[in-house]
Amino acid sequence: MVYNLVRKWLFNQDAERSHDLTLGILRRFASTPLSLAWKQQLPTKPVTVMGIEFPNAVGLAAGLDKNARCMTAFGQMGFGFIEVGTVTPKPQAGNAKPRLFRLVEDEAIINRMGFNNDGVDALVEQVKQRKYQGVLGINIGKNKVTEEQDALQDYLVCLTKVYPYADYVTINISSPNTPGLRNFQHGDALNSLLAGLKAEQKKLAETHNKYVPLVVKIAPDLSPEEVRTMADAFNNQGIDGVIATNTTLAREGLTDQQLASEAGGLSGKPVRDRSTNVIRLLRSSLNQSISIIGVGGIDSAEAAQQKLEAGAALVQVYTGFIYKGPKLIKDIVNNL
Repeated sequence: MVYNLVRKWLFNQDAERSHDLTLGILRRFASTPLSLAWKQQLPTKPVTVMGIEFPNAVGLAAGLDKNARCMTAFGQMGFGFIEVGTVTPKPQAGNAKPRLFRLVEDEAIINRMGFNNDGVDALVEQVKQRKYQGVLGINIGKNKVTEEQDALQDYLVCLTKVYPYADYVTINISSPNTPGLRNFQHGDALNSLLAGLKAEQKKLAETHNKYVPLVVKIAPDLSPEEVRTMADAFNNQGIDGVIATNTTLAREGLTDQQLASEAGGLSGKPVRDRSTNVIRLLRSSLNQSISIIGVGGIDSAEAAQQKLEAGAALVQVYTGFIYKGPKLIKDIVNNL
């Protein structure tokens, strides 16, 4: 009830302004009595994935807390893990505004943010100071100005800097809002990128005496053959996990045709089945040692269960969380 009132007020504001305002409140009041507004005590339902014990299987997807400023508050809501980022080597402003749109009737969001973030060094400083002691994933990408042939270096810079502080690291090659990024989901570009990152992971594991799993986040806009080919690459390169999926460029069946014409990635309920289909196909093509984190259109315990039944070991929420609030986490965890 409380969140419904808050949401009504927030949804009367510009989408990005609401986002920034909410994060500001969460950051400022996480260590005060006002945090009781979102704190939840959830049952512990541990699950071990990629050698990591998660207190529950429900995580916060990357993109909401790009700069790792609100980990304490999100931890208080009962998330089993939090993924911050996407972060790039250098700070960047992202794409021109407006770049975030709510499709309320469809319970969806279109964004073309463009990896706006404060840079990897700023994120690492936030993570060093964190009070949140739960499982932390860090999502890394390349700067927009970096040429495709130099992208591996961007990922290596980020991987090296975040490695000591992450429980797992996600390689984002599937955002539709950075030109050329999705090219790394295919062929030699994919294999070269993965080989370079796995080699660096091995060095870093020896240096820090700590193995941090590498996870790859993929798009929902892949043909079955493309998914199988990617799975072969993940098998051959020894990737630890796959996040399926990012946002879609598809626009079928949307109610708000005016907003549907906005460029960017679509998330929320309309991407649910597309994401689940990718998970199902991945699970049949991946080695059993490679875990899947399911994300896309999860707005209920039933939607989360569909992802798990398709082959995911963990789930993440974002858009459903925006529409439903912290209660969504409780509903999913209680019904797992």
